[in-house]
Amino acid sequence: MSYLRSVWLFIGLLLSLTTILSAQSTYKYSYMPKMVYKNQLFPVTVVGPDNYPTLTFDTSSTIQPLFTKPLEVKNGNDTFYTFYFKAGKTDVRIPQLFISSQEGDTSLEDHHISLGRLKPVKHFSGVLAADLKLKGQQVSNYDEKNHIVTLTLEAYEANIEDMALKNISEFGVEHIKRDNAKVTAEFYAVLPRAKKVLEFCYYNTIKKRYVSLKVPVEVADSSVTTQSDLNPKVDAFERLKRYTLIAFSLFFLIMFMWRRDFFYLILAVISLITLLTFYIPHKQICVKQGAPLYIIPTQTSTIGTRIETNLDTMLLGERGDFKKVEYKKGIIGWIKNEDICDN
Repeated sequence: MSYLRSVWLFIGLLLSLTTILSAQSTYKYSYMPKMVYKNQLFPVTVVGPDNYPTLTFDTSSTIQPLFTKPLEVKNGNDTFYTFYFKAGKTDVRIPQLFISSQEGDTSLEDHHISLGRLKPVKHFSGVLAADLKLKGQQVSNYDEKNHIVTLTLEAYEANIEDMALKNISEFGVEHIKRDNAKVTAEFYAVLPRAKKVLEFCYYNTIKKRYVSLKVPVEVADSSVTTQSDLNPKVDAFERLKRYTLIAFSLFFLIMFMWRRDFFYLILAVISLITLLTFYIPHKQICVKQGAPLYIIPTQTSTIGTRIETNLDTMLLGERGDFKKVEYKKGIIGWIKNEDICDN
């Protein structure tokens, strides 16, 4: 009886070992970089069958993928599971990967990735990407001395959040949306009006070289129109309306004195009343400390600056959930209704 029990025990151990070896041979790394650079976003890919596995990296490690769920791509009987990691300032150690599937539980050992050094170049923005494209740009008047340039960027495997430009005091990255390898964002920079070209470069991790981009800093007609709409002090259309109403008022008064027809007098009074509405003092409002001042009244607008302290200022206009105010001389923008002081 003990002999039979030993046989069954041996068979059980053999089956367990076979299952483990089978699982270990089923899943493997199909891509693991040998070297990466500081702040680089890079993929790590596991290949195996499509049997609904659960892939989990060792949670005790401080290095974790950007997304816990991998990007899955099927190719015949194999499925490729891709995770995206971001390098830091030292060598990267990809932690042990635990895999639970219908074939059993297994794991893939941790991997060491060396950190390389890039040759410093002028105008490097700090961005490393497999590809980066400029999808749109806008140049607007920021204040009396500066323009603000807003770039709409689309990139792949890019650390777009680290984008920075030298010799520029005010810049930032907003509205970052990441979908595995793809990332979109808006980058803004405040530049002196004398600067006519914004130049920067990124390191292309596929081509293994720097790629330069040049953006002309010129205010297009549409941008001027948008900016003048933000600033009533320089709105030529507003001035045209006032001059037109003055002309109508004088014309109707002259016609009334000549024809003695009260119809012209009524028209003259209406024109005068409409004209006076342009000179009614603006309503005063209070803006909360720290409130963002937006360039245009949209949810995706670039933040030009922030209100340093509680601000009592004139209400220059309203549009939807936004109110137009003047923060400092020559700096006009939009605040959200929620940033108005309670009292």
